[in-house]
Amino acid sequence: MEDVLLDVKELKTHFKTEKGVVKAVDGISFQVRRGEILGIVGESGCGKSITSQSILRLVGYKRNELVSGQVLFEGEDLLTKKEKNMLAIRGSKIGLIAQDPMTSLNPVYTVGNQIAEVPMIHEKASKKSAWQTAIAMLKKVGIPSAEDRADQYPHQFSGGMRQRGVIGMALAGNPSLLIADEPTTALDVTIQAQVLDLMLKLRDETNAGIIMITHDLGVVAEICDKVAVMYAGKIVEQAPVEELFANPKHPYTKGLLKSLPKLGDKERLQPVEGQPPNLNDLHEGCRFADRCPFVFDKCHTEHPPLFSTDSNHRTACYLYDEEAE
Repeated sequence: MEDVLLDVKELKTHFKTEKGVVKAVDGISFQVRRGEILGIVGESGCGKSITSQSILRLVGYKRNELVSGQVLFEGEDLLTKKEKNMLAIRGSKIGLIAQDPMTSLNPVYTVGNQIAEVPMIHEKASKKSAWQTAIAMLKKVGIPSAEDRADQYPHQFSGGMRQRGVIGMALAGNPSLLIADEPTTALDVTIQAQVLDLMLKLRDETNAGIIMITHDLGVVAEICDKVAVMYAGKIVEQAPVEELFANPKHPYTKGLLKSLPKLGDKERLQPVEGQPPNLNDLHEGCRFADRCPFVFDKCHTEHPPLFSTDSNHRTACYLYDEEAE
């Protein structure tokens, strides 16, 4: 379809280690359309950030890094492109909002200079023009006195302002796809709300597609259109966000939602029992089998595909295998 901006097909990212092959991302597929926000949610270590790094080709160059599948961006497979071609795409067509704004900004350069680098590199803009772009970006992300702030260093910005600066840098190349990796981590609730409102506003203004990587289901409910739930390198459920919250299918998704506190609910929270599997010592079956209350024999021998429960809802669970039923 013409409005499909990113089409990821059977993406695998494995790492060879002394203890075996770590299957950090193991055969995931999803799409992002223009103007759409896809949330990728899951607990720490499930493969969310490695997915974003694989899309941007930040992994896969070392001998112990194995990346396969297809990452079709605007119809072209990024996994087949040379590094010089990816340099032209990163920061220009695809923007990244990194997880930690303090390590994303160079402490010895002013924030304005770091944002100005984007148009200077990708658009061959003059220093004067690039500086004006940097000020415009700071204004766009809601930083007051942008002309003065552009001359300041990252340590002179608060946490929320640094995050806004990182967003401004990601937007300076006018990307058609924005990848936000835990953009609200370590921010207080008020600043989190401001950052999320800013991303919604930017999506509406630019019609960019956004991948929101988070472990916070509250963030997903707030701004996402669709959600993909990851567990141990696999996508175990995909659905429109309203459908997922109203009618979760996969036992892991149900467990995540039951572990969330609800306003006015006096019942004790129900944690998901057990621990995630070791990614370099996986059995052939469902990776959630050892923690699942509905497990049966087949779950231990063969990992389920994504079964369609309706036109927009898919889940990797044999409970929804109509043929088995």
